[in-house]
Amino acid sequence: MQGIEATAVVRYTREDGLAEALRGADALFVYDFLSTAVPGAWHGADRLRWLHIASAGVDPVLFPELRASEVVLTNSRGVFDQSIAEYVLGVLLAFAKDFARSSQLQSEKRWLHRETERISGKRALVVGTGPIGRAIAALLRAAGLDVAGVGRRARADDPDFGTVHASDELTRHLPDADFVVLVAPLTEQTRGMFDARAFNAMRPSARLVNVGRGELVITSDLVEALRTGRIAGAALDVFDTEPLPTDSPLWTMENVLVSPHMSGDFAGWRNALVEVFTDNFQRWRSGRELRNVVDKQLGYVPSSR
Repeated sequence: MQGIEATAVVRYTREDGLAEALRGADALFVYDFLSTAVPGAWHGADRLRWLHIASAGVDPVLFPELRASEVVLTNSRGVFDQSIAEYVLGVLLAFAKDFARSSQLQSEKRWLHRETERISGKRALVVGTGPIGRAIAALLRAAGLDVAGVGRRARADDPDFGTVHASDELTRHLPDADFVVLVAPLTEQTRGMFDARAFNAMRPSARLVNVGRGELVITSDLVEALRTGRIAGAALDVFDTEPLPTDSPLWTMENVLVSPHMSGDFAGWRNALVEVFTDNFQRWRSGRELRNVVDKQLGYVPSSR
């Protein structure tokens, strides 16, 4: 931020001082991307023109007053794409190669030979066709999986997915997938999209991977699907309540991998987020087009593909 401080007055604040810090401010950088303080402090935004959030998801700041305003909203898409794709490939391999069981047996000093699965030739359905979804598709294809996508509109010639199915036809295509990867943005259309009906459409041998938003999934329906063997397992990096409550049954299910919202957090990610904002700030000061402008009605940055 030193380059910005040389050309602008920068105010640093915590949540309780946000409303006052917003008075007279032209731009707001929401570095704490999990904070929900912006709506409550919005009355202080008397001249704000631009809001940037240090995440790909914008749901914490996409409240009605911002949607209705002329304030430009940008996000930090592009920072976490490859890291999240690597996480997805990692958990698919962990399931297929039974790493959790191997770790348990090692702790017990037990030598138990088993056969494991191959991921090559398996089918993955990636729900969400933005940059993160495309990075996931590319890496899974390189590992030998057959990949398709689910997005707003169907198309058969997508350069990264090949076939993209329309989101309103999701349940028709869930039975085809060995792995279902959620990376869709959280919108009114996607909230709770994975419910009992969706889980009932999946293969009993299928695994769910959620690296998008916890609210994409109805947690109670997921727990029931896992408990009854309706689906074979889940790798979950995001949850509708974070931190995951200690009494959640997800912690102790043998067919569940839990990680604390860290799939994209590579060493150096904080600096990378600041660099995205700094670049956009220089663009903003010079009147150039901003990167990653969010369509506030859609809830994400529209893709050209």
